Amino acid sequence: MEKPELQSILNNLHAQSNPANLAGMAHFGIQTGQALGIPLPVLRGMAKGIKNHNLALQLWETGIHEARMLASMVDDPKQVTPEQMEAWVKDFDSWDICDGVCGNLFDKTPYASQKAVEWCSREEEFVRRAGFAMIAWLAVHDKKAPDAFFVDLLSLIEKGAEDKRNFVKKAVNWALRQIGKRNKDLWQAAMNLCLRLQDSPIASVRWVMIDARRELESKKEQIFAR
Repeated sequence: MEKPELQSILNNLHAQSNPANLAGMAHFGIQTGQALGIPLPVLRGMAKGIKNHNLALQLWETGIHEARMLASMVDDPKQVTPEQMEAWVKDFDSWDICDGVCGNLFDKTPYASQKAVEWCSREEEFVRRAGFAMIAWLAVHDKKAPDAFFVDLLSLIEKGAEDKRNFVKKAVNWALRQIGKRNKDLWQAAMNLCLRLQDSPIASVRWVMIDARRELESKKEQIFAR
C-alpha cells in the first residue's frame, strides 16, 4: 500500500479522535502522549478485511498510539520477522500496546514461543511484560500446543513473580492463570506452584500466587468439566 493510502488512514484516525477519552486512558495507566482517544472497537472496524505488511510497518513508524495498535491488527504474521519483533518490542511504552500487539500479531508468528522465553528474561519492563503476555496469549490461542510446553514455562513464571514492577507482576499472574485454565492437568500444575509459593517471603510472589489461586479455584468446576 502506498503512502497516499497511508495518509487516508491517518486522516481517518484523526477524524475519529476523541480527546475526552484520554483522561480515562491515563487513569488506567495507558500512555497518552501520542494517543488520539479512539476506542478499540473503532480500530477493529477500520482493520476489518485488511492484511498488509507494508502498511503495518508504515503505521508503526508514525508513533501514534492508535496507529500502532491498528498496525498489529492489519499486519500479516507470516511476514513478520524476528527483527521486526525486536524493533517493535523496544518501542513498547504502554501495557495496552504491549498486550495488544502480542495478542493481535506476535503470538501468531512462527517465533512466538522463542520470543516469549527470551523476553521473560530481559530486564526492560515492557519487554519482560511482553514475554509473559505472550505466554498468556499462547495459552488462550494455541490450541495445539502440548501441555509439556506450558509446564516448562512455569519455571519462568516462578522467577518472574519476583519482579516487583506492577506491569510485570500482573502479566506474570495473567500468564499463570491462563495456563491453569487450559485443562485439568495444567490447572493442577499451576495450583501446585501457587500452593508452594503462596507463603513466599517476597511480597510480589505472594500476590501473584494468591491471586492466581483464587481465580483458578473459582474456575475449577468449569475447567474440569471440559
